[in-house]
Amino acid sequence: MVNLIGTYECKADAKGRLMLPASYKKQLADVLSKGFVLKRSVFQPCLELYPRNEWDILMQKMNKLNRFKKKNNDFIRRFTAGVKEIEVDASGRILIPKDLTTFAGIEKQLVLSSAINIIEIWDKKHYELAIEEATDDFADLAEEVMGLDEFTNGE
Repeated sequence: MVNLIGTYECKADAKGRLMLPASYKKQLADVLSKGFVLKRSVFQPCLELYPRNEWDILMQKMNKLNRFKKKNNDFIRRFTAGVKEIEVDASGRILIPKDLTTFAGIEKQLVLSSAINIIEIWDKKHYELAIEEATDDFADLAEEVMGLDEFTNGE
């Protein structure tokens, strides 16, 4: 399992390509050749870049959903809408497809932010706004999420 660390600012070129930061390339060295999956975020106006092996693990879990339940089919369809396979080119760049660029409102200035086993790709303005909005209630959120017994009893 990948555990990524780091938040980086970068720029997209006119074709929608961005250079992966050296730190991410180093952290992902074992999986770079397998490629990535890029998708829309469910909760935010950003994109999520999954190392292919992490995506495959997630798809194994989703494949266990009962496809004879409409809500499961609806969820799978929405979750995988716009999903693209992405490769890192010889220069260490990835290409963000136009439809995903539009979804995330990505212009030129980007923020790449680690989210445990994936990288979120944000337009810089949207990222700063999301962080600012989350600041007000982050202490309450941290207590609610991390204050649970399974996090405090050493398991």
